[in-house]
Amino acid sequence: MSLLEFFTNHTYRMVLAGTVTIGFVAGALGSFAYLRKQSLISDVIAHAALPGTLLAFLAAVLLAGTGGRNMLGLIAGAVVVGTIAVLFANGVARTSKISIDTAMAVSLTIFFGAGMLLLRIIANGEFPGKGGIQDYLFGNASVITIADLITSLTVGAVALALMLLFWKEFALRTFDPDHSSVLGFSARAIDTLMFTTIVIATVIGVKAVGLVLMVAFVVTPPAAARQWTRTLPGMVTLSAVFGALGSGVGAYLSIVLGNVPTGPLIVLTLFALFLVSLLASPRRSIVTAVLTRRRARAALKRELTGKGSAA
Repeated sequence: MSLLEFFTNHTYRMVLAGTVTIGFVAGALGSFAYLRKQSLISDVIAHAALPGTLLAFLAAVLLAGTGGRNMLGLIAGAVVVGTIAVLFANGVARTSKISIDTAMAVSLTIFFGAGMLLLRIIANGEFPGKGGIQDYLFGNASVITIADLITSLTVGAVALALMLLFWKEFALRTFDPDHSSVLGFSARAIDTLMFTTIVIATVIGVKAVGLVLMVAFVVTPPAAARQWTRTLPGMVTLSAVFGALGSGVGAYLSIVLGNVPTGPLIVLTLFALFLVSLLASPRRSIVTAVLTRRRARAALKRELTGKGSAA
């Protein structure tokens, strides 16, 4: 398939635009989760978004009596429940002796279990528009519509705008939480706002990629970007670029190869970017570390040899 054919086909354009938007937003906002050493939080969000999405679907069906597959409504439900799951995990870690990773694992299983229960109830019930509701687990990028794309762009833009508006607070809370509290910033308020933006970045991929794979969109680009830069603005920007690039290339390859699911191929493309970064970045790569150690050993050997000759 030629690039011209790819860009002139409406369905392909929707797949490309939708996945690039998801990758860009998730990559940018995922940087804060990565730097706070809470990368697993994206997994909590993704699994908690399932019951949020299904509750929004049921609410729309019961209140309106029609199909509940409105993208904005589903995202709203996922954002609310995903944020609750994140706050629950951090609250447990803050008020008990349970570590944050254990609290996140508990939160993940509780909310995902509730989601699977709701999924079975919907599958066995008579609900209009329930067909394909299970796609939200694994995603189906080929069904992205213009309305879905506009919704993802709008919601993603809001999340990025919040990040830029509260950039100083987010950065200070990430790198020096004690100093942030001394300056009078509310830790709970900043955390809630920060995690809400990360939730948004995660759940906008619910339809195209699926909840199960969205963790890779939030974690992998920042991990790759961290190998190339040492500043927060540089990392956030490069992570967003990596997320968009990996998503676009993965979407294109899935269409070119044919009958290959888009989400998993994007995840593999993001992993390839991470692997290249891990091996080839100029300052933090494995290759650089090996060469540095080799040069240090050679210098030490020359120094010891020189001292031995002098003696």
